[in-house]
Amino acid sequence: MASRKTLASIVLAIHRSTCNGALVRWTWMTRMDRMVGWLRPVIAYLPALLVSGMLAYASLSAIVQHVGHPAVPLDDAFIHFQFARNLAAGRFFQYMPGEGYVAGATSFLWPLLLAPFYLIGFRGLSILWVAWFFGFLALAGVFLEVFRLTEKLTGRAVALGASAMCAFFGAFTWFAASGMETMALAWVLLRGARLAAEWFENPETRSQKSRNHLILLGIIAPGIRPEGAMVSLFAAIALLISPFGTGKRQRALGALPLLGLLFDPVIHLMLTGSTTSNTTAVKWLPANPYYGFRELWDTVGYNLRVFFQVLLDGQQWSAVFLPRGTLPFALLALGSIPLMGWRSQRPWRAGLVFFIALGMMIPCTYHTFLWNRLRYLWPFAPAWFIGMACFTKLAGQMLSLVRPRWGLIAPMLAGIVAGVLAGNMKWTVDDLVKSAAAIDLQQVELGRWAKENLPAEAIIGVNDTGAIAYLSERRTFDVIGLTTQGEGRYWVAGAGSRFEHYERLYASEPHRFPTHFIVYPHWMACEPVLGKRLHEASVYDQTILGGTTMVVYEARVDLLGSGARPILIPYSGEIIDELDVADLESEQAHAYEIAHGGKDEANKVHTDFFFEDRPGGIDSGQDENTSINDRIWADGGRFERVADRFVAHLRPGQPAKAIARWVGAHEGEVELEIKSGSTPLATIRLGAYRAQENEFIIPAQVASEHTPIEVRALHGGTFGSLHYWFVAQ
Repeated sequence: MASRKTLASIVLAIHRSTCNGALVRWTWMTRMDRMVGWLRPVIAYLPALLVSGMLAYASLSAIVQHVGHPAVPLDDAFIHFQFARNLAAGRFFQYMPGEGYVAGATSFLWPLLLAPFYLIGFRGLSILWVAWFFGFLALAGVFLEVFRLTEKLTGRAVALGASAMCAFFGAFTWFAASGMETMALAWVLLRGARLAAEWFENPETRSQKSRNHLILLGIIAPGIRPEGAMVSLFAAIALLISPFGTGKRQRALGALPLLGLLFDPVIHLMLTGSTTSNTTAVKWLPANPYYGFRELWDTVGYNLRVFFQVLLDGQQWSAVFLPRGTLPFALLALGSIPLMGWRSQRPWRAGLVFFIALGMMIPCTYHTFLWNRLRYLWPFAPAWFIGMACFTKLAGQMLSLVRPRWGLIAPMLAGIVAGVLAGNMKWTVDDLVKSAAAIDLQQVELGRWAKENLPAEAIIGVNDTGAIAYLSERRTFDVIGLTTQGEGRYWVAGAGSRFEHYERLYASEPHRFPTHFIVYPHWMACEPVLGKRLHEASVYDQTILGGTTMVVYEARVDLLGSGARPILIPYSGEIIDELDVADLESEQAHAYEIAHGGKDEANKVHTDFFFEDRPGGIDSGQDENTSINDRIWADGGRFERVADRFVAHLRPGQPAKAIARWVGAHEGEVELEIKSGSTPLATIRLGAYRAQENEFIIPAQVASEHTPIEVRALHGGTFGSLHYWFVAQ
């Protein structure tokens, strides 16, 4: 009996140990499966990371070896670093501490990504290593997403060729090393297209997780750059056409990616009162007040011609990245995308890729279309390489009709294209290094100089607002208006309007006016506010900078308001109205028509001398017996005018004397006809490019609270318009 119990206990122990061992093995295998599931995305990235790492080593080591420390080829990268520093300090997208939110960040997510690293010690130029890490990580993502998108259209071998094209396309390496969000945008466009395509193609694999992934990607993509809104559209189209489940709730969830389109505008509206970002106001042609439909049509049409005839052909601005003569192949690549989608029975995949490729034309609506090595174009370029892969596949399929084995030529053709692109890589890396050195020798050097030589309370007016703001640790005043709220409209209007604005600003808020300027003089185009030269940085062997020499000036304020009153014509009555041409607020108050003349380049500051030895007018700042022939005055105005039309606010039924300040045209004398409605007021002759003041009378029967005034140049002439005063008689 005892032996039976012993035997039973032994059998039970063996059974328990076996079950426990199986349980342990099952638990271990489950954990391994989970670990493999977690690692699978990382493993998929390894080949792409290896290639991206090699490109990073080749390009970044060349920069550091040449410059001596980390450097980037675009000053705009430092704008992100400045925002990141303030985010790390708890200041939500403030560019200058204490100045409040500014709608100047082209990317919300890029500075947010960098900010935690600033907190843990990546400061100064060391933040570049973080930006480089994410830039080349995004580049690896581009390689992988191009492969995944292309594989279902062309097969694995040709898809590898498409990834190789991206690897050997120098612009991608250039911008991965730029410190900018360019490659992150390229990655999110591709990933959004792939996930949306897979949603359409594989109904059996749809899940709540994949739906949520699409929704999240659609919401955050515009935060990388506004062009990421394409991903919001991709995701919404996929989820609305093929919802996950049935019912109104599922369709409502499908519209959630469209929230990404509202993210930036709503934040801008809440914090600035306008839905428009500073970048849009300054750089987007449809937002420019000088562009009506016809002007916009002509300019965008011209940009499109440059895009197709020059850029796609590897000429001028794109020559550093593309071999010459690529236009026919680019067009074949574009046309091959929908054709390959039809042949592979994957129309949604091909359609989304085709849409990204067409997106490269969006920057043709930007004023800065050709700037910064075409950085606005290249996020869309991967779609064109997918198109080239489609073309090589179609070529292989056509050849296989002759001999089946000839179809194998498709991956070889893709490899040849990659090899041709590789021929520009050395030039690209050399240009990258030279451009990074140029930024370091100019903007970075001037930022450091300002930190060491300008007082802590200095306010620096800048037209390149990145490195100088970041490295000087001084307040900056962005004359372009990207990072100083409210300045963009004056930059877009032109130098004359900026001068008039500076007059108002200095009179009302002198503590905000710059104490110094660090600018390109020709960009600033506002010499009356530039005082003593203190320092300059010149770089000659470069093509990336806005000018050869950037200069540090003390600010000059003595000419602000110097042309505020008539100079050559004495008057004794009360000034009852005044139109200061180019002063945007004054123009708006007088319904001044900015048409009838040139664009922003014709909005200028006119600086002149007093020519006569005679007393000045009232409020001229001189004693009436003082000689004024040694004084200078400046006034903003609009030139190349064929007419001025505006409304004067006069006293009804009372005559007024009008005093006008005009400038004659370069071409010679011009005759002006002045009318109020159908009533002629005067005819005046202006000398060639000479400032003069003239007076004419507005009779009592014409004068009203809204007196229309028209000044027209006769016989096809033009004139410059500076100022109008209306004096009570």
